Amino acid sequence: MGRRWRPHGGAVVVAVLGVAWLATAAAADRGLSLAAAAAPEGTGVVRNSTGSSGDGSSYHHVWPKMELGWRIVLGSLIGFFGAAFGSVGGVGGGGIFVPMLALIIGFDPKSSTAMSKCMIMGASVSTVYYNLKLRHPTLDMPLIDYDLALLMQPMLMLGVSIGVIFNVIFPDWLVTALLIILFLGTSTKAFLKGVDTWKKETITHREAAKRQDQICQEPEHATTIQTEQDAAADTKAPSDAVTSFLKNVYWKEFGLLTFVWVAFLALQIAKNYTASCSILYWVFNSLQIPVSVGVTMYEAHGLMTGKRVISSKGNQQSTLKLRQLFVYSLFGIIAGLVGGLLGLGGGFIMGPLFLELGIHPQVSSATATFAMMFSSSMSVVEYYLLRRFPVPYAAYFAAVAFIAAIVGQHCVRKLINWLGRASLIIFILASMIFLSAICLGGVGISKIIHKMERHQYMGFEDLCKYGA
Repeated sequence: MGRRWRPHGGAVVVAVLGVAWLATAAAADRGLSLAAAAAPEGTGVVRNSTGSSGDGSSYHHVWPKMELGWRIVLGSLIGFFGAAFGSVGGVGGGGIFVPMLALIIGFDPKSSTAMSKCMIMGASVSTVYYNLKLRHPTLDMPLIDYDLALLMQPMLMLGVSIGVIFNVIFPDWLVTALLIILFLGTSTKAFLKGVDTWKKETITHREAAKRQDQICQEPEHATTIQTEQDAAADTKAPSDAVTSFLKNVYWKEFGLLTFVWVAFLALQIAKNYTASCSILYWVFNSLQIPVSVGVTMYEAHGLMTGKRVISSKGNQQSTLKLRQLFVYSLFGIIAGLVGGLLGLGGGFIMGPLFLELGIHPQVSSATATFAMMFSSSMSVVEYYLLRRFPVPYAAYFAAVAFIAAIVGQHCVRKLINWLGRASLIIFILASMIFLSAICLGGVGISKIIHKMERHQYMGFEDLCKYGA
């Protein structure tokens, strides 16, 4: 534990978590000026044009006026439950947010994607704050595996930057096809993992019941065993009961993760002051590669040499091989790319991946959400720089998701402690991914059919002509 640097002052972490909120709120005056022209009377919709080209491929954002009505009430309820269950599964809930924002609130598809990232950010910030107070269910370590997060998060954020660019370029039909294929595969994999975990838990409960029956049949031995268990519980109780905020934060790793976030943010702001597709534009984009790769290589070297370990694997700890580290980094990029492209949390990829690595379900959910906090807030900044969402709406729905995530975490953890089955988290994860595939796939297919009937442009957009 000598490598852990833990300074005093829990407010430092709270301040860092709050940066994600400030990144959105600081731009309120600019965001409100994005309404370029009002729609026809009676529609209650503001349209914002963000691109123009001679081939008719100009894209028009649709931003409904923010006013109390059945749409915002129903949308808030759906968003609340989506954030509550999404935070528990470690997937963010974007698969529920995007259809809700498009079909009920009335945003256009690309604005819905950007708005969903704001909600994911709100849910992930509150979930991380909640999880920072908790310990690993079976090991003497925090619930969040910082080394695992440090290995994945830099590549995750690099993938997010690529995904945001692809979101501008890719047509709806391609996005829909990729989404359905990916989500059906990952949801099936997660469900099978949940069934396997459920069976193992059932066996464990049966063995515990048999031991309890044997103890009840041997009074003298039961007294001895009970005394030893009480002594062990008394010894372990102080570390479990006193969930120190500072003790659960590994400051060195947290600092490196924050460095990556700040570096990416600085490059994105700098890029915003350059012309699209200019030399400087691509230079600032390219500089994200050495930042993410450098931090990932630092963590990977420690894992290969045994100086660092994936602590949450418990007895399965071992030095990782170069091929394994390459695959994990690749999955990190893919998770971020999917998140930036579809407006979803990278947890849709990281959650099933962590489970396959043998990570405890609760740790998998907490660590995936921790990494998503950085990536989602980065996406919010990038989407803001692209002028993709109205700030008042974003702030409201982010607040709804923030509250819902805390409620969801508290209720589900109580249920897990009562039933003794952490596999519930895996089933929630699989259900959220599958439901997202159905909702997003259905919405995507209906929009494709609508465009085909109206002979609308369905090709690739030009990034250099997109009004970013």
